[in-house]
Amino acid sequence: MGSVVALVVVIVVVIVLAKLIRIVPQGYEWTVELFGKYTGTLSPGLHFLIPFVYAIGRKMNMMEQVLEVPSQDVITKDNAVVRVDGVVFYQILDAAKAAYEVANLEGAALALIMTNIRTVLGSMDLDESLSQRDAINAKLLGVIDEATHPWGVKVTRIEIKDISPPRDLVDAMARQMKAEREKRANILDAEGYRQAAILKAEGEKQSAILSAEGKKEAAFREAEARERLAEAEAKATTMVSNAIAGGSVNALNYFVANNYVDALKEMARSPNQKMLLLPMESAGILGSLAGIAELAKDSLTAQRAPAEPVAGGPRAPLPPR
Repeated sequence: MGSVVALVVVIVVVIVLAKLIRIVPQGYEWTVELFGKYTGTLSPGLHFLIPFVYAIGRKMNMMEQVLEVPSQDVITKDNAVVRVDGVVFYQILDAAKAAYEVANLEGAALALIMTNIRTVLGSMDLDESLSQRDAINAKLLGVIDEATHPWGVKVTRIEIKDISPPRDLVDAMARQMKAEREKRANILDAEGYRQAAILKAEGEKQSAILSAEGKKEAAFREAEARERLAEAEAKATTMVSNAIAGGSVNALNYFVANNYVDALKEMARSPNQKMLLLPMESAGILGSLAGIAELAKDSLTAQRAPAEPVAGGPRAPLPPR
């Protein structure tokens, strides 16, 4: 009997010591209850409690935690059904509130998050929900953090992981994107053709202007050449007239022969001319040429005569033959 009593005493002492000494691990806080009523919170470290009077109520994890939001179907503003899931990061700041203000903290937070996801996405079109994910996260964070504040919880981050439209809607969006890209490509092609047409027109305009400038300059030069030629012909005609007035018939022969040869040249230049008929005698041509030679001879004699020196006064006239 003595050994049994001793064993019982040892067990009671161990139980009392276990109830007396409390060690709270780092990252946790424990609530203390006095006959079931909350009296305080134990921070990490060694603590002593009166056994059977004070008891540990809730052991709260004070580290930041991750809560997975299960996927759910959400109807957007334009009546498109999408499947949405996400993840929430939260941290307990007040252990007493988190323990006694709400019965099931994770369940309540999860229900609140899923409800607000449907509310936020239901107020947006499908295109907005797919392209404005940051705005959705910001709205959810503000609403959820404010709602969980009375529970002693701080929601640090909410992320929508995936927004999945139905397969037929995805195919329709792909066709729409393809059509939009083809539209932009056609617009770019049209712009390219337009610019090319403008540049071509500008080039033709410049070419026409330069061609007109060239024709104008050529006409001016041709007119000037004709004027010079007319002046030369007038001068030649004047010289021939003066020679005829001085009694030289050879000058007239030269003038006629020159025009005769020019006429023959013009007749010979005709592209369809295969046969050349001369209705005048060849003796006339020879006579004209002889006149030209005689005119040239007289001209040379007249040029050399003043240059000969006169020795011993004036020369006596030659006797007649």
